Amino acid sequence: MADSMKLRVVAPERIFYEGDVSFLEFTTTEGDMGIYPKHIPLTAIIAPGVLRIHEGDTVKEAALLSGFIQILQEEVTILAESVEWPDEIDANRAKEAEIRARRRIEEGSGVDMNRAELALKRALIRQSLTR
Repeated sequence: MADSMKLRVVAPERIFYEGDVSFLEFTTTEGDMGIYPKHIPLTAIIAPGVLRIHEGDTVKEAALLSGFIQILQEEVTILAESVEWPDEIDANRAKEAEIRARRRIEEGSGVDMNRAELALKRALIRQSLTR
């Protein structure tokens, strides 16, 4: 690829992705980001969202649920705590997780609300990729 950067996504159990990309989209704790080659160096904390990997005219999507990103001009590395391709997501399990999280949020008292809201967000992201 003429105008590309190296992307490496590392998960605890495997190298999730390695290749040349033309554009990258993801979510950080500061909001949504898009990265082209030759971006200024940056590090950020990954927030739950959809990782979009642009390989020329092709776009691959994955559920990227947490981790860290290091951006250099020619290379991007994501250390993912949790990342899944759509075909790796169990849609029924994601729906059950959504129901549990919504129930916890409705109960309110005695519930770690931040944890329940994060669980809900992760479940909804997974479901969005299985439709």
